[in-house]
Amino acid sequence: MLVDIPRLVTAYYTQKPDVSVGSQRVTFGTSGHRGSAFHGAFNEDHILAIAQAICEYRAGHGTPGPLFLAKDTHALSEPAFASALEVLAANSVEVMVDCDLGYTPTPALSHAILTYNRGRQDAPADGIVITPSHNPPDDGGFKYNPPNGGPADTQATKWIQDRANAILAEGLRAVRRCPFSRRSRARIATTTSPNTSMTWPRW
Repeated sequence: MLVDIPRLVTAYYTQKPDVSVGSQRVTFGTSGHRGSAFHGAFNEDHILAIAQAICEYRAGHGTPGPLFLAKDTHALSEPAFASALEVLAANSVEVMVDCDLGYTPTPALSHAILTYNRGRQDAPADGIVITPSHNPPDDGGFKYNPPNGGPADTQATKWIQDRANAILAEGLRAVRRCPFSRRSRARIATTTSPNTSMTWPRW
């Protein structure tokens, strides 16, 4: 399945969703939102809105710990990774990423969350994995994993979905965002989470 990657990435940044169109709204399936930038279903506005909704959800549901952020090899994962980091940083979320900013499989993310939370009573960690799983190469995906390490339940996904669509409808006014370039120059701490299959320095 051949995809024009430059055109796909351009669509990610230039297409704006129309929330009155069902196919262009944020729609969570199994813990996450999936779609193609070519169809107005997965673009930067979606990721900014979902990331902000997740920040608000975790703040309101007792999850002040670090957030593990993973991505796969789909072409839209890297742009979505940068967009999400801008929002997470602006909301003062401590983010843990692969030490080489490399690709990180979903099981490694889940394992990192569970390892970090083992024995902790306060400030649990959660995570986001940027992947549409088995979807076609022009699709992107954005999934939330709560402190239990697995896919978010329908109560969580409905809250995040509805809040993200409200943020989109309001023209992203609620989105807090800082430049990616400034965040990428931030110091990476030497502390890592032990016994994980990846090395996760703080971003």
